[in-house]
Amino acid sequence: MDRAGLNQTSLAAQTGIDRSTLSQLMSVNMDRLPRADTVAAIATALQVSLDWLLGLSQNDTVTADIRIEGLEISHNADVPMEATLSKWYDDAAGYKIRYVPTALPDLMTIDDVSLHQYGAFSTKSSDEAIAESLGRLEYTRLPETDVEICMTTQALDVFVRGEAQWAGLHHTVRREQIDHMIRLTDELYPGLRLYLFDSRTHFSVPYTVFGALRAAVYMGQMFFVFNTIEHIRALS
Repeated sequence: MDRAGLNQTSLAAQTGIDRSTLSQLMSVNMDRLPRADTVAAIATALQVSLDWLLGLSQNDTVTADIRIEGLEISHNADVPMEATLSKWYDDAAGYKIRYVPTALPDLMTIDDVSLHQYGAFSTKSSDEAIAESLGRLEYTRLPETDVEICMTTQALDVFVRGEAQWAGLHHTVRREQIDHMIRLTDELYPGLRLYLFDSRTHFSVPYTVFGALRAAVYMGQMFFVFNTIEHIRALS
């Protein structure tokens, strides 16, 4: 109400709710639920999410959003995707981060692998990818960080053999990358835990769950972002 510039009288007038009823709803001793049309009217007047007003969402504005990666930005964002991702990580400090990477975990990627992976990428340069990897790694080193990564054994097999997108990457670099992942897993455990699953028995698109705050599903140059409790729990 403060943010919307409304008091009880003006809110009652906008919603058509009796002022005494509104006072009862705002009382700390109130233990009965209002009618659905009453809640909807209040959410509309205050311009907040109905899910948030009912305690079903952590976000008071939208329940789902689409964010575009790289220099392209979504219709309601004024910052590039990487800045948005950094904010999501900052917001989730102290929460558990869970994610399924597209290939190798970005925070574990060495520079030569990033140079190969993003050398010709259309929306992200290799320098940007290296900077992001370093930033994610520094975030993971924070004392309160709790990160779980789950990737397929097949993704590791393809990388070790130098197949698919890794064709042309020298075997010494691939060996260095695997050794680097082993060292980081040993060094940062238990704050960082790496799990493997078999893509022949399970399938997952890449996504990240930022604690209880939001979940972002990677769909190729964009993220679908969910902040309803139900979606976050399901993806967790």
